[in-house]
Amino acid sequence: MSKTTDRPKLSEKGLLTPDNCVVTLIDLQPQMLFGVTNFDRQSIINNNLALAKAVKVFDVPVVLSTVETKSFSGNFWPQIQAVFPDRVPIERSSMNSWDDKNFVAAIEKTGRKKIVLAGLWTETCVALPTIQAMHDGFEVYVVEDCCGDVSQLAHENAMKRVIQAGAKPVTSLSVMLEWQRDWASRGTYDAIMDIVKNHCGAYGMGVEYAYTMVHGAPATRFPEYIIPATAPTHK
Repeated sequence: MSKTTDRPKLSEKGLLTPDNCVVTLIDLQPQMLFGVTNFDRQSIINNNLALAKAVKVFDVPVVLSTVETKSFSGNFWPQIQAVFPDRVPIERSSMNSWDDKNFVAAIEKTGRKKIVLAGLWTETCVALPTIQAMHDGFEVYVVEDCCGDVSQLAHENAMKRVIQAGAKPVTSLSVMLEWQRDWASRGTYDAIMDIVKNHCGAYGMGVEYAYTMVHGAPATRFPEYIIPATAPTHK
């Protein structure tokens, strides 16, 4: 999916727009996902992928970051990296990305004061940079369904902490729809509907049903699944 710039300027008045925020995805790595118990892990991958694709559609600046890739956490999820093939994640040793000068510099370089932030785990890699970024004058929106933690208590306490500090809880879908705002904005409409049908469960099925059964549109044709040539044979 390629980015689309054929979109109107949106009024702000306290809302997110594609022109007033930067998105950062922090520590989306295998070992970090292994430790998540409060949300379904596949759903977290799916929600982050929906958010990443929306970032691409609306041409929103994005900062990717990883921690201890070689020694512990593993590579950035390939599903997300495929959306941003030319973007190299900022590698850190610190749990708190706001302690990393390269990360902070990348955020500041965008000139945006609103940060849409997601990552693993909520109580450390999300909560700590959120609190310090707000201390430094940024407004932070935590994409809760793209985050996860080692227990329900850990995640809930982290969300309470960042909300009490002034962060705004959002979801991947709410961010995408806040950027779209108007179904008459045709420049991004088809791309957003593609994300909805691929990643938004019953909502996506409802869209497909309305298109075909109510409005008589032809059924959506997804790309044919091609079996990778290097797939191992089953024995």
